[in-house]
Amino acid sequence: MPEGDTVHKLAAYLQPRLKGRRLDAGQARAPEAADLAGRTVEDVQARGKHLLVLFDDGRVLRSHLGMWGSWHHYRRDEVWKRPAREAAVVLTIADDVYVCFKPREVELLRENGVRARLLATRLGPDLIADAIDFDTIIARTRELLAAQTPIVDVLLDQRPASGIGNVYKSEVLFLERIHPLRCLDALEDTQLLRLYARARSLLRANLGGGPRVTRWAGDGAGRLWVYGRQDRPCLICPTPIRYALLGADQRATYWCPGCQPRESAAAQVRRAESNPNAP
Repeated sequence: MPEGDTVHKLAAYLQPRLKGRRLDAGQARAPEAADLAGRTVEDVQARGKHLLVLFDDGRVLRSHLGMWGSWHHYRRDEVWKRPAREAAVVLTIADDVYVCFKPREVELLRENGVRARLLATRLGPDLIADAIDFDTIIARTRELLAAQTPIVDVLLDQRPASGIGNVYKSEVLFLERIHPLRCLDALEDTQLLRLYARARSLLRANLGGGPRVTRWAGDGAGRLWVYGRQDRPCLICPTPIRYALLGADQRATYWCPGCQPRESAAAQVRRAESNPNAP
């Protein structure tokens, strides 16, 4: 499942192979058909979960893989592993062909055009970037999202900070012991900061090769703490891992009810103090 780390690894792979090269052929459904032949690639960049291919004519090809998209590399005479009808972008340089299959979004932007500026404003700081201003991220979170927004939706919203996807959402919430339906206004700024800092740490730790890892115990119990572990015992306590489709987009979410109570300990104390006669 492509998340910020996947897209950064993809950009690192494509950049040395495309930068400075002239396209012998190129097509993109962006969303209308666009002929890219003859254009020279100036750079390939990742911004959150978006891959940007910059051309010498001031155009930018943006792709967002979503859940099912992927980029493939083939030799010119090689048979593709997916049907041509699923190809949204095809870039050909000499004997190399780079194909983007079934992305969620593809569009061709003018570098300083309205759409490019809109993208820049709707994407928060990239959590994988070398330098991060967490104060800005916290401020954007409070400003852009309603107080009652559940934290599952907060983390997946790319406007406060970009790069977190569905796997990291569940893993980060578990590691910080926060229930996925806890509302934004129930979290202190320090808790938000720890969530985004943890996400940044995990995203950057997974920029190398190999499968995604959030757990490095090496005990054979798995690479992830909760994601994909429905009904299996928590690796911290014996409570079975829960699974549900949560949030505005009903995304798969995993959590441990024992480690991630719906109500914080502080909230439980406040409630008990306000109603001492409650059972």
